Amino acid sequence: MSVPFELPADDHDISPGTGYTRAHWEAVADGLLTAAWRWATPGSALLHLPGRPSRSGVRSDGLEGYARTFLAAAFRVAGAGGDDPGHLLERYADGLAAGTRTPGRDDTESWPLILDFDVQGQPMVESASVALGLRLTAPWLWDRLGTEVQDRAEEWLRGALRHTPAPNNWYLFPYTVAGFLESAGRGDAETAAARERALDLLESWYRGDGWYADGDGRAFDHYNGWALHLYPVLDAHLADDADALAHHGGRLRAHLDGFSLMFGADGAPLHHGRSLTYRFAASAAVSLGAVTGHTPLTPGASRRIASGSLRHFLDRGALTSDGLLSLGWYGPHEASLQEYSGPASPYWASKAFVALLAPAGHALWTDTEEPAPVEEADRVLSLPGPGLLLQATRADGTVRLHNHGSDHVRPHEGESAADDDPHYGRLAYSTRTGPTAPANVADNHLSVEAAGRPSVRRRVHPLGAGHGDGWGWAASWHRPVFVAGPPMVPGLTVESVTVVHGGLELRVHRVVGAPPGSRVTLTGWATGPEEPVVSALHGLYGWDDPVPEAVPAPQGTAWTSWARVPRLTGGCGGTTVHLALACLTAGPDAPSLERAVTDVRVDDGTVEVTWAEDGSRTRVAFGPVEVCHTRP
Repeated sequence: MSVPFELPADDHDISPGTGYTRAHWEAVADGLLTAAWRWATPGSALLHLPGRPSRSGVRSDGLEGYARTFLAAAFRVAGAGGDDPGHLLERYADGLAAGTRTPGRDDTESWPLILDFDVQGQPMVESASVALGLRLTAPWLWDRLGTEVQDRAEEWLRGALRHTPAPNNWYLFPYTVAGFLESAGRGDAETAAARERALDLLESWYRGDGWYADGDGRAFDHYNGWALHLYPVLDAHLADDADALAHHGGRLRAHLDGFSLMFGADGAPLHHGRSLTYRFAASAAVSLGAVTGHTPLTPGASRRIASGSLRHFLDRGALTSDGLLSLGWYGPHEASLQEYSGPASPYWASKAFVALLAPAGHALWTDTEEPAPVEEADRVLSLPGPGLLLQATRADGTVRLHNHGSDHVRPHEGESAADDDPHYGRLAYSTRTGPTAPANVADNHLSVEAAGRPSVRRRVHPLGAGHGDGWGWAASWHRPVFVAGPPMVPGLTVESVTVVHGGLELRVHRVVGAPPGSRVTLTGWATGPEEPVVSALHGLYGWDDPVPEAVPAPQGTAWTSWARVPRLTGGCGGTTVHLALACLTAGPDAPSLERAVTDVRVDDGTVEVTWAEDGSRTRVAFGPVEVCHTRP
């Protein structure tokens, strides 16, 4: 699809993969900002973009429009050394003055006050973008403001330091506000406390492999890159703090070693976790690594990922006809959204423009594009810290994430089927498919049916992960939570192991403590007629029929307006084991799963399969879970 503003001609000499250069990034930033500013209030304090309001209300949404576009403008101008051809900073300066004149008042321009996250919290999120924008553009905006406006802006921003954030990445918002105030010579004990508090929490959330939990639970998703790494690394970079940059930058480097594999050859990031309408913000960590030098990637590979992600969405209709980012994935897509999503929410995509902090002569822009990790070779990578397993196939450029560690249940919360979240609860996600909507059959899901009531997977307990040459595994257990009647059956648990071998997935499940007469179902990948993607599923043991039925998902996914899901069914009661092969491939044909395994043995809690391709054997034992893979 065409982009509704002019872009430079593609340059496939320097960028053989995407055709995009730094000039394309500048043009996209300019186009997005020009389109958004058509919806500004007369005093420039609020940008009221069209669309359904968020739960925070229209005024908060207007502030969101100002703050998130300001972030894109700040990266654009700072990266150009203050050059501001669109006179953007004048508008943001005017808006800052108007918005902070009488904050909290119900008039045309006033910004909402920053209060506790459970009262009126969204302005705290936006305060971080305002503060970061002011810090990046200080010589050309903040330093030219009158003292009265500076004082008013500081007082409004300090609301973020004096109120309670949500118990997750939100603590980095007052951290970022405090960092700006200190850089402007306005630091004190209050700013120091906010920063110390955030860093202490960040340390407690670190789980290894470069991954942070988003709070005290086990939510691992794109917030790692566009929040939990971005704010502290960028803060250290702007402050020229070598010690902090070495610490946080080292973790960013470790994160990118795995995260860089989470982009398909077509530029798509993995469709997993919250706030997916931020789209190409997923590349922010990749570009930040290139800007600061804390990355395992070459500059050419970094640009290939970042530009590939940007172009992926622009080419697939993420922009409306008047140049605005829609609420959704490609076009509008309600199932990708959260209640906090408003018309300006997609503009957290502005974080991707951190790439522009690399000046025109930087290797990020001057080196020739190199292949992204998925384009180099088939690869399997386990991430024991977050409990994830990555599987990438070069032939079709597809990446799959097998989830045995990420959920969205806070430690203090009970497990309720009413809170089932398709973006966390599924067994697998990919760069080619999205989860089905809650009202449809769940894809990539094992459900126990007791007394006719199906279960969902909520809190995920990791049991380990590992990988070798061309294969890998990850395991977890969960308590099935039922959609009606009593929420749980005492003693009922499900242990799940995924073993990947090339492009194939062996899914092994042990159901323990199921009531007599229970049933179990397993589904595969959801695909539809609008993408050349094939989903295959084949039962190996514990199913009524090895051949799955095709179940419709009429609400579709973010990729297709209508989908079908393969499903196996079988009986269970007491302790039973269920094995299946699954596969997702982009292309006209799927491999023959019926012939992919030559031998299957299930004996006393131990499973062993022999792979037809190379004669290797995979052995899975339960209690405790152990996985080994041997070659002939």
